[in-house]
Amino acid sequence: MSTSTSVIFVFCLSFMSLFVFRKLAKRIGLVDKPNERKIHIGQIPLIGGISIYFTLMIALFTFFPVTQSLLLYVVCSSVLIVLGVLDDRFDLSFKSRLIVQAGISLAMILVGYKSLHYLGAMFSGSALVIPTYLSYVVTIFAVIGAINAFNMVDGIDGLLGGLASVTFSALGLMFYLAGNDFLALYCMLFVGAMLPYIMLNLGFPFGRRFKVFMGDAGSMFIGFTVIWLLIEASQPDNSLVIRPVTALWFIALPLMDMVCTMTRRIKKGQSPFKPDREHLHHICQRIGMTSTMSLLVICSFSAIMAIVGVLSDLYQAPEFIMFISFLLVFGVYFTVISNIWRITSFLRKHFLTTLPLRD
Repeated sequence: MSTSTSVIFVFCLSFMSLFVFRKLAKRIGLVDKPNERKIHIGQIPLIGGISIYFTLMIALFTFFPVTQSLLLYVVCSSVLIVLGVLDDRFDLSFKSRLIVQAGISLAMILVGYKSLHYLGAMFSGSALVIPTYLSYVVTIFAVIGAINAFNMVDGIDGLLGGLASVTFSALGLMFYLAGNDFLALYCMLFVGAMLPYIMLNLGFPFGRRFKVFMGDAGSMFIGFTVIWLLIEASQPDNSLVIRPVTALWFIALPLMDMVCTMTRRIKKGQSPFKPDREHLHHICQRIGMTSTMSLLVICSFSAIMAIVGVLSDLYQAPEFIMFISFLLVFGVYFTVISNIWRITSFLRKHFLTTLPLRD
């Protein structure tokens, strides 16, 4: 089966599965209800992630050779999907989620021998390989961080799917250029499986009647797949597809939003995992952007960062320069977000007197 046919198959299967799972979700109470943090109308089925997972599992065993690595990925993904469904249905504590996520990380390390031990030359002129015990700690933090970074950005219609599509597209391109056809295809299939969800999430083509949400199951599955593929791409165990510093540019927006949000919560004396309405997408809406405009602005910024990562990697920009550049962008982002209301007040007073502020 050709690549285009495979993508079309996945798209159609994902689209059909959404309608099947949304009926099941309503029967078992797997729906999102409006509250002080979640502003939407009616009870929305939380099955976007389940549909994507179901579709991709079928695709994996249809189009790919069964290996130990694939089976480990399937098992880890399945555990996270179950965890996410339970969290969506019963609202589990963050401690229980972290324990399972840490267990998944250890499975990757001890069973799959996948760890972040090679950091490239981002800190100096020579490549850095960290000790085994330290690589375990770094890998656990990276897996938990990626899972929760993509979980935290899921706040407005289309945003998680849009940001994930940017990351998978960038990774897919780099896998393709490196000659890794299987992982390049999987990235394409992942985007193809997400497209029907994005369409229904945005109310296209059937309107809001068939709206669905991703759910924690989907965001955790996406975040885990992203870090799995980034480790595959950036570690020299097989072949080096991207340099480790490039991975930062591919997940820049979710990573920055998570760090800023958790830092702000800690400064307030709150749990870094306490939900609130202070993420980037909330801020965009509160300074006057519509949901659609916020989606376009954030995804465009993410795409620019990914393009910088791709071009810098292809043209072999010094890794140290790429890392310093990333830190500078991060610093600007952190400063702007930390002082957004002062900046907004200044702009309103001197330049944008009609700029609305939303609660």
